[in-house]
Amino acid sequence: MLPPDKINPLLDFSGLPRFGDIRPEHVAPAIRSLLTQYNALIGRLTADPAPPTWDGFIVPMTEASERLSRAWGIVGHLHGVLDIAPWREAYNAILPEVAGFYAELGQNIALFNKFKALAASQEYAALNPVRRRIIDREIRDFRLSGAELPEETKPRFKAIQEELSGLAAKFSENLLDATNAHAEWITDEAWLAGIPPVACAAARAAAEKDGKPGWKFTLHQPSYLPVMQYADDRELRARMYRANTTRASEILALSDDAENSDGKAKRDNGPLIGRILALRSEEAAHLGYRNYAEVSLVPKMADSPAQALAFLREFGAKAKTFAERDLAELKTFAREELRLDSLEPWDIAWASEKLRMSRYAYSEQEVRQYFPEPRVLDGLFRVIRHLYGVEISADKAQVWNEDVRFFRIEKNGELIGQFYLDLYARDTKRGGAWMDSARSRSKNTNGITTPVAWLTCNFPCPVDGKPATFTHDDVLTLFHETGHGLHHLLTRAEELAVSGINGVEWDAVELPSQFMENFCWEWDVLSMMTAHVDTSDPLPRALYDKMIAARNFQSGMQTVRQIEFALFDLLLHSDKAIAHAAASGDVPVNQVMALLADVRREVAVLFPPPWHRFPHTFSHIFAGGYAAGYYSYKWAEVLSADAFAVFEEAAIRGQDNGADRYSLLDPAIGERFWREILAVGSSRPAIDSFIAFRGRAPSVEALLRHSGMTAPR
Repeated sequence: MLPPDKINPLLDFSGLPRFGDIRPEHVAPAIRSLLTQYNALIGRLTADPAPPTWDGFIVPMTEASERLSRAWGIVGHLHGVLDIAPWREAYNAILPEVAGFYAELGQNIALFNKFKALAASQEYAALNPVRRRIIDREIRDFRLSGAELPEETKPRFKAIQEELSGLAAKFSENLLDATNAHAEWITDEAWLAGIPPVACAAARAAAEKDGKPGWKFTLHQPSYLPVMQYADDRELRARMYRANTTRASEILALSDDAENSDGKAKRDNGPLIGRILALRSEEAAHLGYRNYAEVSLVPKMADSPAQALAFLREFGAKAKTFAERDLAELKTFAREELRLDSLEPWDIAWASEKLRMSRYAYSEQEVRQYFPEPRVLDGLFRVIRHLYGVEISADKAQVWNEDVRFFRIEKNGELIGQFYLDLYARDTKRGGAWMDSARSRSKNTNGITTPVAWLTCNFPCPVDGKPATFTHDDVLTLFHETGHGLHHLLTRAEELAVSGINGVEWDAVELPSQFMENFCWEWDVLSMMTAHVDTSDPLPRALYDKMIAARNFQSGMQTVRQIEFALFDLLLHSDKAIAHAAASGDVPVNQVMALLADVRREVAVLFPPPWHRFPHTFSHIFAGGYAAGYYSYKWAEVLSADAFAVFEEAAIRGQDNGADRYSLLDPAIGERFWREILAVGSSRPAIDSFIAFRGRAPSVEALLRHSGMTAPR
């Protein structure tokens, strides 16, 4: 039996998470204790005959919610970055209880009535607009959670939520396990031709770690991408491509290992996809919506699935002409210069890199040498300092892995926030990059609680005693996730429900992250954040000019690929045929693949083999909260490009007025972006925040220009 609650580290909210003390066996007692306390509070509040008030009702509910979300957030975070058997078991054991609690909470009619009573009271009329917005949003969310359903329907609705939570966790676990299950072992050095030395060194280190000779390449992106982009051996690329694109599916990757084959069959995400779609469709029907896309868009900026679809199709039509041109150029180059009569899917990245080298005379690996990790971080922190006048410095905290670092942000000596930075890929860490909240800013009787975030990436780790080096794409990713972090950390909101990223419309939450990416293309930024890993020489201006010339290299192909994903997602959750299949039972995987094929015929220029299983790895929509919302990346890209144009226009005006240099790091505009976008969180609609900063509604012109699809400025 565990010691009393007060020494369970998951129940210690006095400071930062005690990662050095937290163990899997702490999870169930801590979370159950918090659930019990929360339920007791709900019972007291709903039984109280007195009219609900902000201080007597909203405040205690917020405090209980915050304690549970902080503790459960730590557990969920460790499940993502330390996915070993004990943590996976501890997470999955308590997940149904947590999902069940939130499902019951959303359906609690007595609690719902308390919120409605408060909204109809004289106190509500006297509250400030932010507090009224919080109450209104709670009422909306109760309705979306089934609070108004007939009592006989609520148990089924709750069961749907619980099952969906478990399926999302299983989808993610299957994908990680399938990624870890495959490796290409190379013993003949000739097969390494073309692969950059840094990638080969990492593969050698991976093999040595396993006590084997040769080189080990895996499906984790830092290992997989260099093979696909640079390996001259076509057979190696084909094997890696097939293994990667059939992960977590019914199609076995090339393997003679019966044990692996059995394991792969158990990791098939296909049945999970069908079940998830069926449950979402049933959820929408219970709530009175025609499909799940309509449910998903209620709290988003887009008014309807039709509006989002129209946006995607209009953008896709504009981009497809450029994509077709990109592909025609690549095919011609592959045929005439690379002697490839047929351009297979596993040739695309390799041939594209050869074309880039031929056209612009530089490679990503050449650029990579100028982006050692210490210099990149220093440059990133300088950008933030110039824009917002804050200082970022190393800080101390308990961490979950020795490579994780911790930083603090200060303004005029006052603590603003803190964040963990976990940069490197590991076998126990799910793929991709993300930011999440460890603690949100709020004001209480003890003063201001400052926010804390975790920023997570999957970059190559240091090799052979040298610092890790990043590709320019890695740098873009780092700036992107830091943008999310700044949205959370630089908030000035004092109500927890609207602080930082809390409650921000899903299709606007990418605005600050994509906004930050733009600075990675500016000379006055890159010149101060580069130094060759061996010589310390700064990035040559001539090489930078080549990067700029190549910025929109194959941008048409890249754009239609994102449009393809977004259209597939929206149609998957709104298509009548899919909805009909979902109403009849689990959606067959072949019907999902048929819909994807239809989408590709509409917008794509590249068509993978029939055995390609993209949906089985699409964790954004099946395990990551982006269901019927993946379009938000493009939607927010319009907002971010248009917001960044404010800095561009100011720099141009400065040059016209005699400034001796072109600089986008304008602190006055940075302060305005902080005040109108970052600081307000969700205390007002995202479109109002954008207009407050930009002075008008968003325009697509800046994004088209940045993408090379209109005349340059």
